[in-house]
Amino acid sequence: MNNSVLGTKIVTQVGIIVRDIKKTAEKYAAFLGVDVPEIIVTGTYEETGTQYKGEPTAARAKLAFFKVGDTLDIELIEPDEEPSTWREFLDTKGEGVHHIAFVIKDMQGKVRRLAEMGMPLIQKGEYTGGRYSYIDCTQDLKVIVELLENDD
Repeated sequence: MNNSVLGTKIVTQVGIIVRDIKKTAEKYAAFLGVDVPEIIVTGTYEETGTQYKGEPTAARAKLAFFKVGDTLDIELIEPDEEPSTWREFLDTKGEGVHHIAFVIKDMQGKVRRLAEMGMPLIQKGEYTGGRYSYIDCTQDLKVIVELLENDD
């Protein structure tokens, strides 16, 4: 029986904020000995319904994913200038590890439970096939946690 807070202890993603995704993706590809992945752009607000600190935001980002194991991706994130957890991280901390992510079930329940534990929701949105939430776990866990819930 898994009695972890999230119902899983498998990290599925490490998210890294970068200033230049093309250049950084090339460096990772060379380091890992793989092809440079496709760089995608997140959807518009109309598609994603992104909220940052409880307010709608038009924030978008360029993303590149490197599969580095059976269940783990390295996600590179280059934010635009709109308000977001990505932009705030880049502006205040610079480039680096932004989050670790877990695939979960019951997004609302998990977000509520984490908030009760003093770990508030920072940003949320939708993507094709699911939804995400970034939770501020930095006080206790020293990192932002991303929850990913995929549709069945």
